[in-house]
Amino acid sequence: MKKLFCMALLGILSATALLAQTTNKPYRISGQIKGLRDTSVVLAHWYRSGTQYIPKDTAKINAQGQFVFEGDKALPQGLYLVLTPKQRYMEFILDDQQTFSFVTDTTNFIRSMKVTGSRENEKFYEYQQSLATLYEEVQAIEVQKKMRNDAVSAALFQKQQNELAQKANQIRLDFVQNNKGLFATKLLEASAEPNVPAPPKAANGRPDSLWTFNYYKAHYWDGFDLADDRFLLTPVYQRKLERYMKELTVQQTDSITKEADFLIRKTKPGSDMHLYTIYWITSQYERPTVLGTDGVFIHMAEKYYLSGVMPMSDSTALANVREKINTLKPLLIGKPFPALSVSDTLRRPINFASLKSDYLIVFFYDPECGHCRTAAPLLKKYTDANKGKGIDVLAVPVSNSPESWKKFINEFKLQNWIHGYDFTFRTDFRHRYDVFTTPQVYVLDKSRTIIGRGIPAEQAGDFLDFYKRQLAAKAAPATVKKEAKPAAKGK
Repeated sequence: MKKLFCMALLGILSATALLAQTTNKPYRISGQIKGLRDTSVVLAHWYRSGTQYIPKDTAKINAQGQFVFEGDKALPQGLYLVLTPKQRYMEFILDDQQTFSFVTDTTNFIRSMKVTGSRENEKFYEYQQSLATLYEEVQAIEVQKKMRNDAVSAALFQKQQNELAQKANQIRLDFVQNNKGLFATKLLEASAEPNVPAPPKAANGRPDSLWTFNYYKAHYWDGFDLADDRFLLTPVYQRKLERYMKELTVQQTDSITKEADFLIRKTKPGSDMHLYTIYWITSQYERPTVLGTDGVFIHMAEKYYLSGVMPMSDSTALANVREKINTLKPLLIGKPFPALSVSDTLRRPINFASLKSDYLIVFFYDPECGHCRTAAPLLKKYTDANKGKGIDVLAVPVSNSPESWKKFINEFKLQNWIHGYDFTFRTDFRHRYDVFTTPQVYVLDKSRTIIGRGIPAEQAGDFLDFYKRQLAAKAAPATVKKEAKPAAKGK
């Protein structure tokens, strides 16, 4: 019995020593998770989104559930995770104070959490524990709702839930007010949605939804410190950035570039937030998914990369960006399509200016390309169905094999298309027409201005039909309701 008592006492003393031990290491996080033993945990930080993280350290958990993360170099500041087996995790804020300890339990990480030595995390968990209490009350109401679904009970439960929501909001407001200077406070402020007041009435007497949208967007970044690099190591900035640029901004080049410049100005020049914002927006529009937004890449590349604002790894990378701009600039929607120098199957030059159809689909392809072989019959089906409606296809192969070209035409019975081939093999299709992959499609109007590019070949017909409907809608005269004339007397 005495031996067992001594062993238990020794275990308690060693546990206390492990958690309380001082160190000169730049970071040292000691923890105890009751309910875990003889396994490993990982220390990681969020990477941009809320679905990815980067491991920074691992530690072995002993029989008492204790472990230590420590290292000779301070960790980048942000929001971190301690991941346990089965992907359960708890979050901690790492600021300039990176030496602290905590104790918790597997039954409930948040409710059981006790942090020592880090005011950031002490307050961070005080806040979460306050909300956890309200969450338990909400869960209890949900259980009652399943048992009592009459109208009176439903109204009562809704009232109770609204009151809890108001309490949660008040807890957040009090925390923000009482804990200025903490990164936990910044996280709450940055995550909060704008508080939109009641909108004025529109001309039709209804609430003005456009006013509501504009107010929401104008206050979307309120409370978000875009000069704080720590937000890159949280899921918050990536979510807000994506929503602002993709959902709250009209997907047109002028609108996108305006908002991009606005956001970049709010970051600190040369900071990680500054560079990441430039990089992310540029990368999203290098190969855009929305038609006609290629100009965003050119704007970003010229203003931030070629100017030296965004550092490049070497001169070759910078030359590649400049080359891409030189390729894309003449091919933007609204620009005249650069004339092709090609000949037909009898080697007669095709006079590009003499092609008089209302619309011309330029189809760059490779006869051996699988996607091209799938897309060509679908495009043919569309042009056959619209024969005589002013739509032509100019099909141009980018391979150096006249035999394969002619075989492709005959195999898919494409004799009704216009076929051009560069028998001189001098045209650099990649750089002159941005044909880095095949098929590549351009849609041109009667003046041979580019109205569409980068469209999947099988969808070129759908795009053209949509474009023609849009033109018809714009051309349609506005319907004006005439006032009825008063009836003549006696009638």
